[in-house]
Amino acid sequence: MNKEEVILFSGGIQGAEAEFGATAERFGMAEVNFSFEGHKLVRHRGLRVLTPEELKSGDVSLEYVSRLMNRTYTENATIRKVLQTIWYQVNNGQEIYVIGEILADQTVKGGTGWGAEFAKLCNKPLFVFDQKQNAWFRWENTKWVKYESGQGPFINHTHITGTGTRFLEANGQQAIADLFARSFV
Repeated sequence: MNKEEVILFSGGIQGAEAEFGATAERFGMAEVNFSFEGHKLVRHRGLRVLTPEELKSGDVSLEYVSRLMNRTYTENATIRKVLQTIWYQVNNGQEIYVIGEILADQTVKGGTGWGAEFAKLCNKPLFVFDQKQNAWFRWENTKWVKYESGQGPFINHTHITGTGTRFLEANGQQAIADLFARSFV
């Protein structure tokens, strides 16, 4: 696969999404950042501001997401819009890459967790770099499978989603750099 054919779908906010975007740009890849009016972004390359009508396409019941994620998402216009943009990111990606933390209940911490759960529901290849465990994991059937030390996934599709925590640590940043380097040597 030619790296110039790859399109990264993300959200352009600080942390993992900004790092995915910067890395994709260094590798000569296209980037689409889904957002909404008034959202604070770090990256504006490939910005796609969704209209209120488009956001409705990615709407999901916060009650459903709360049950699925084993946590409470309160009714808040900004949270709703963030979840709707994550829907666009995952819907457009053929593989989903997340930087964050896998919790004991098998979900991923924070709003990013909705993207991971939605990827599971869509049966999309899902990979999470857990910064606390300092390792990559892949979702297989009903469980997380840890990669051997120093190993990780390879990008195998032209449409990828890169998302994750706003609190990117050095090992998460390195995991993103290694993912792209491993995939496009």
